[in-house]
Amino acid sequence: MSIDHISVGVSNVRRSKAFYDAALAPLGMRAVYPVEIGGQLVGVGYGTDAKPSFWIQHPINGQPATQGNGVHIAFRAEKREQVDAFFLAALDQGGIEDGRPGLRVEYHPDYYGAFVRDPDGNKIEAVSHAHE
Repeated sequence: MSIDHISVGVSNVRRSKAFYDAALAPLGMRAVYPVEIGGQLVGVGYGTDAKPSFWIQHPINGQPATQGNGVHIAFRAEKREQVDAFFLAALDQGGIEDGRPGLRVEYHPDYYGAFVRDPDGNKIEAVSHAHE
């Protein structure tokens, strides 16, 4: 069994789309499925092909978007340079640093990751497991 997709709630889909467009591009992901209701952008699905695996959206219950305590989403990078580019792009779009790019040998010897908070405080990461 594998995960089909993950969604996070955001308060401003257009602002978050600009953030994720920039942050996920170095990882080969792009917006593949925008959702509009009544002419308003309410969600965007991201993927490496036509099938979205990561979504940003207004919460379906109409309540304010909040981040989960202890929850984070890690996007796989093939190379450490992609992790670095993800981090810089995320910061450039208003993300907040939550762990600079670097080795995390406490996880394993080749774990190279970077952590940021998106404009709504969701914790996201890019990680490469490649031996370099």
